[in-house]
Amino acid sequence: MKIELAGRRALVSGSTQGIGYAIAVALARCGARVVVNGRGEATEAAAARLRDELPGADVTAVAADLGTAEGAETVREAAPELDILVNNLGIFGAKPVLEVDDAEWRRYFEVNVLSAVRLIRMYLPGMMDRGWGRVTAIASDSAIVTPVEMVHYGMTKTALLAVTRGYAKAAAGTGVTVNSVLAGPTHTAGVETYVAELVGDELPWDEAQRRFMREYRPYSLLQRLIEPDEIANMVAYLSSDLASATTGGALRVDGGYIDAIIP
Repeated sequence: MKIELAGRRALVSGSTQGIGYAIAVALARCGARVVVNGRGEATEAAAARLRDELPGADVTAVAADLGTAEGAETVREAAPELDILVNNLGIFGAKPVLEVDDAEWRRYFEVNVLSAVRLIRMYLPGMMDRGWGRVTAIASDSAIVTPVEMVHYGMTKTALLAVTRGYAKAAAGTGVTVNSVLAGPTHTAGVETYVAELVGDELPWDEAQRRFMREYRPYSLLQRLIEPDEIANMVAYLSSDLASATTGGALRVDGGYIDAIIP
């Protein structure tokens, strides 16, 4: 089975590192013209790195804070039309829920949810008019199994499931699919920092990872952190013609962490 995205233009929000960067690489490898997004100089650096990895890849860097309406407009000016939209941008961190103030609740919602809403609202009508499009949101196992130390984060990922299901209904019968991916605990630089916050930074990484999974994610059937490429593989599939009958779904790449047959 070959995933072919030649001629498709894709945007991956928050794609300078981690899962977002892996998705950008996967889409470019399948032939898509990819817009890499982030904040500041890291955006062009990520685009240059991708071009080095895949010589000949068509990659554009657009630095914009998509947690704001102004940032979304900057992206639209650079990429007026898209075939593939991947809403990956997200922030996370551990904090006792009783200590999360109003400002932080709003910040998490603005960045993790409204950034996706703005982009879908911006690009979905054009996809529907052209009769083809793919929209994917990167959600999380935390949308279903809310960690007590990240309630403010889990709330935003639960909201993304509702957002994508609702927009899938809006696009019914148009040839456009809208889905979310329930990503499980994944090995990124941010997660390494998060693991260190929970288990301490004095342990070697392999031992710290095992302790984190044992103490904080004990229901994982994989019993290890997922690699970003493993998330990217699912997104590449959902972005293709091969996934034409999959829409309105929440697809799991969670290592079996969510203890349910269906979400």
